[in-house]
Amino acid sequence: MADSSVLTSTIERTSLADSSIFDSKVTEISKENVLIGSASYVEEEMPQIETRVILVQEAGKQEELIQALKTIKIMEVPVIKIRESCPGKSDEKLIKSVVNMEIKVPFVKMESVEELESLDSPEFENVFIVMDFQDSVFNELYKTDHRIIGPPVILNCAQKGEPLPFSCRPLYCTSMMNLVLCFTGFRKKEELVRLVTLVHHMGGIIRKDFNSKVTHLVANCTQGEKFRIAVSLGTPIMKPEWIYKAWERRNEQDFCASVDDFRNEFKVPPFQDCILSFLGFSDEEKTNMEEMTEMQGGNCLPVGDERCTHLIVEENIVKELPFEPSKKLYVVKQEWFWGSIQMDARAGETMYLYEKANTPELKKSVSLLSLNTPNSNRKRRRLKETLAQLSRETDMSPFPPRKRPSAEHSLSIGSLLDISNTPESSINYGETPKSCTKSSKNSTPVPSKQSARWQVAKELYQTESNYVNILATIIQLFQVPLEEEGQRGGPILAPEEIKTIFGSIPDIFDVHTKIKDDLEDLIVNWDESKSIGDIFLKYSKDLVKTYPPFVNFFEMSKETIIKCEKQKPRFHAFLKINQAKPECGRQSLVELLIRPVQRLPSVALLLNDLKKHTAEENPDKSTLEKAIGSLKEVMTHINEDKRKTEAQKQIFDVVYEVDGCPANLLSSHRSLVQRVETISLGEHPCDRGEQVTLFLFNDCLEIARKRHKVIGTFRSPHGHTRPPASLKHIHLMPLSQIKKVLDIRETEDCHNAFALLVRPPTERANVLLSFQMTSEELPKENWLKMLCRHVANTICKADAENLIYSADPESFEVNTKDMDSTLSRASRAIKKTSKKIFFSKGHMTESGDLGSIPDLTYVSVF
Repeated sequence: MADSSVLTSTIERTSLADSSIFDSKVTEISKENVLIGSASYVEEEMPQIETRVILVQEAGKQEELIQALKTIKIMEVPVIKIRESCPGKSDEKLIKSVVNMEIKVPFVKMESVEELESLDSPEFENVFIVMDFQDSVFNELYKTDHRIIGPPVILNCAQKGEPLPFSCRPLYCTSMMNLVLCFTGFRKKEELVRLVTLVHHMGGIIRKDFNSKVTHLVANCTQGEKFRIAVSLGTPIMKPEWIYKAWERRNEQDFCASVDDFRNEFKVPPFQDCILSFLGFSDEEKTNMEEMTEMQGGNCLPVGDERCTHLIVEENIVKELPFEPSKKLYVVKQEWFWGSIQMDARAGETMYLYEKANTPELKKSVSLLSLNTPNSNRKRRRLKETLAQLSRETDMSPFPPRKRPSAEHSLSIGSLLDISNTPESSINYGETPKSCTKSSKNSTPVPSKQSARWQVAKELYQTESNYVNILATIIQLFQVPLEEEGQRGGPILAPEEIKTIFGSIPDIFDVHTKIKDDLEDLIVNWDESKSIGDIFLKYSKDLVKTYPPFVNFFEMSKETIIKCEKQKPRFHAFLKINQAKPECGRQSLVELLIRPVQRLPSVALLLNDLKKHTAEENPDKSTLEKAIGSLKEVMTHINEDKRKTEAQKQIFDVVYEVDGCPANLLSSHRSLVQRVETISLGEHPCDRGEQVTLFLFNDCLEIARKRHKVIGTFRSPHGHTRPPASLKHIHLMPLSQIKKVLDIRETEDCHNAFALLVRPPTERANVLLSFQMTSEELPKENWLKMLCRHVANTICKADAENLIYSADPESFEVNTKDMDSTLSRASRAIKKTSKKIFFSKGHMTESGDLGSIPDLTYVSVF
């Protein structure tokens, strides 16, 4: 009795097989099972046959193809087992392995189908190279089950040094190699067959049923079990156009259909086949949501239109629908809308269904509603008051009332030493809510006779507890979800953007959690002699470490949020979902992140208040003074770091603005002092009449001219774009090289002119650089004093004023022999600068003497 298993059969023989006998399972053979093929293995288990490549018609005329074939020495060849069956039945052919074999026979050319019979020999494993997979020759080869590949496969293998791959089907290119596709929603068999054929031609694999191995779902609708599974697993859901477009690019070298930039163009948008209407939103919100709907592939119609597939309801406003919805209409909360955008796929409606409330009080509030949110401020106020009364809880939220939307764009840090006007100090907090991370050990005890000191201490604890809750909300509701791996639809933000937004928030949270715990212990075991100042002194060093990195880059954090919200719809949807949750108190992320900036000034105010209500004999009096002093030191440190950070940012701006700027300009000790726009008046440092920008730093002078032609834009590795550099680097000069500063007196024809006498280390003689200031914002006198002061500091000289030499325009000596050439150059400069030039013989006056300037033949100052 014959065994039915593959491994044990009554009679077996091994041979090379024609590729047509295999099904698609051969493409699933892992490379681990592919035998590289030793000589002994070939002798024992494979007949001695030759491998051969045949160039069909036009393929034989392609020189690039012929040259590529000369570099390919190996091809993959399938090996099968043939198990003989019972008499009267055909033999069963099974895959055993794929081996690599050397291509010994040179390629041959085939001009017509008639030559096929002579070339089709069992002594050869033939591979046909066909240019067009739609012509008659291809069809004939395909019908006779020959192995066919396209030119891109040859070129790709030659480039990468790989063997010719084996495929049981015609393989034109490898742009979909290793992709496993599943189809859903196709009713026309012809279209589906066409798509499947193209996928096979590009090396892809097709699965009838959806499973975990499927890499992409090609959907013609947004319904069905396969679609739901793909959404839940985060599998990319593609339009059919993805396959067609990939086939159009089949001849492109190194093209891959699965790269994000290409694939994202053909993803099925979340609201494809959906017609949405919106109920209970303001006009501004409704307009925004309608625009988002169209961006995400959907359409919008008024509420009540029978063609609508979804009704999006603002559940916090609408408590009863104005009509009875049909069974086909999905009535969902707004979280479904934003959730679909966030995960870049249509979310399941079941878990977001709107459930109307039937309480009499809510029905009364609904009478204030129309199909849209009321435009009347009075009606809106009455509605909010009614709903607030119904939903009011005994514990107050740690969040203050929501600010107007424009507030988040007008926030600014200001000086942290100004602690006289902080929003948190004016908030009236109720009972302390439970912490987001752990509950309080005991409720706050209430002494029989509450002292003023205890009242302030309680307020300090309550505000600290609320602050810790806000930090926990920022981390748990925003940061952690954004950092999670395996997000549906891919990462919402890049890691660099997340780091920029949240900075050292986790470290600040850890420090204040400890402070809150210590305050809680103190309040629970209250005694007037307990020291509150010691708690803040204990953590002052931690506050210095954690706050400056966040506060100094808060403006950058805010700008990143605003930019990402505008440019990335998924992030905008993420914020909408989370900011609407009770934990946020309907505060935006920017409004929550401003709290660390405000917290230390608020604590300083409370400690000041606590000191006022502390008796002189209480030991905590002096400790509180030290604690307040330590907080002010922390805030001073923050302000100093902020100034340093801004100075460093200014240097980076110079580097980006000046093309070719030396890298050594970036230094921790260097800061930008002043920027001055000028026109060059001499032959140095550039041609006369050119616009020159001087960047004065504390120890050097960067000289740059305006670029004649600006090309391209700068793009960072993270995709951020900067305007092109508008200036060209000329010279970075240490201030120690400036020997004299010449102040040219003002005349009718000479305004804001000055010159620098410098001695570069590579020059034997002094060089004169003359300029004319073009801006009236900075007086020339102030600029020259500023320049001399920093030159004096660099060379350790106290008398900065002695570096300035005064001169009249008409008192510069000009060598008569060079007069003609000088005037000729001057006339050319006039055309550029539109300034008159005046020369006369004379000599230096006042403290300067022209004769004291060595190696100076003439000086021309305009």
